Amino acid sequence: MKTIKTKLAVALMAAGLSFSAAAADITVAYDADPVSLDPHEQLSGGTLQMSHMVFDPLVRYTQKLDFEPRLASSWERVDDKTFRFKLREGVKFHSGNMMTADDVVWTFDRLKASPDFKAIFAPYEKMVKVDDYTVDIVSTGAYPLVLQTATYIFPMDSKFYSGETADGKDKAEVVKHGNSFASTNVSGTGPFTVTSREQGVKVEFARFDGYWDKESKGNVDKLTLVPIKEDATRVAALLSGDVDMIAPVAPNDHKRVKDAKNVDLVTLPGTRIITFQMNQNSNEALKDVRVRQAIVHAINNEGIVKKIMKGFATTAGQQGPEGYAGYDANLVPRYDLKKAKELMKEAGYADGFSLTMMAPNNRYVNDAKIAQAAAAMLSKIGIKVDLKTLPKAQYWPEFDVCAADMMMIGWHSDTEDSANFSEFLTMTRNEETGRGQYN
Repeated sequence: MKTIKTKLAVALMAAGLSFSAAAADITVAYDADPVSLDPHEQLSGGTLQMSHMVFDPLVRYTQKLDFEPRLASSWERVDDKTFRFKLREGVKFHSGNMMTADDVVWTFDRLKASPDFKAIFAPYEKMVKVDDYTVDIVSTGAYPLVLQTATYIFPMDSKFYSGETADGKDKAEVVKHGNSFASTNVSGTGPFTVTSREQGVKVEFARFDGYWDKESKGNVDKLTLVPIKEDATRVAALLSGDVDMIAPVAPNDHKRVKDAKNVDLVTLPGTRIITFQMNQNSNEALKDVRVRQAIVHAINNEGIVKKIMKGFATTAGQQGPEGYAGYDANLVPRYDLKKAKELMKEAGYADGFSLTMMAPNNRYVNDAKIAQAAAAMLSKIGIKVDLKTLPKAQYWPEFDVCAADMMMIGWHSDTEDSANFSEFLTMTRNEETGRGQYN
């Protein structure tokens, strides 16, 4: 397995995004659309980004990873298994409906049933309504990560999402990669409403006049998100003035952006890990632990960080970055080509074998280039790789059905601890609990 901790870079036209009192209309180019407007359809960065724009969580992380109140105005632990949230009153959904405890409980129950989110909420037995503006979340045992998981509770408009569509479909159903009511219609409490959406073309937002947070300092009235997959094209759009902001900025483009006039480059550290999953069910050779170890030893993490990421990443030899509980400084990358060849010979594959590999080409920074580099490195130990890269929208359905022998997946811990990586990436897939959903 190859892992890289990456950082996020964004660039903005300083003149076009002045933070004055005057309202602004801005256009942002990013690498790919969220796959859906349903906040529970896919657990991904794109979905969470959309959720923070159109919905609001009960609580939210600060830049220092503390917690601040949003739709929950306060909270307290009642006993070892019960955590109580007081809800903010006077919060209006985009539909005009008012938010109450009924909406929060409805949302929690939907999260418990979502294929992607149910593992996060597996420690909980239930959520119960205490009164119209108070809910209790009850865990099956003592559980310390309640506030962490509460950052994923974006209350949905239960009245808006209840009932049937004209063709008899349940408006509340969660459909992976499907054309459900919730994937194409939205009513949240967030600062923006979705005014139009063309998948893969653009999403247009307008500021919600009824937004509860009157102290919000935002000055953007209309926002347009435009997906531009190619890194260089995204930068060109910024420098030409066609867009006001882009994210991310590929390492190869940093100097070009820094040298441009009236453009600011902002970089932030991240803890996302990029890995390759190996499918033992589709390729017999991968059942041999020596072959899997050979693959680990054959991939030069340092080389990828230096040559492809231009130093804008950190090598990692484990599922968990420095600073997370469970991190072990002794676990480092194991690049050793000689050792890799020896392991292949011991396993009976001295002449190598063939495997298929898939990766997205617009989800992570330099994702396709990293996959190409990994494929070239595996060829040095006789493994012939048939590599296919796809846009994010087409990639995730293929990932879900394990369509290749090796598939790329990036992961940021949902609860900011190392256990989350194992829960989603290495545990055996379990439809009932949601564990191993991205294994």
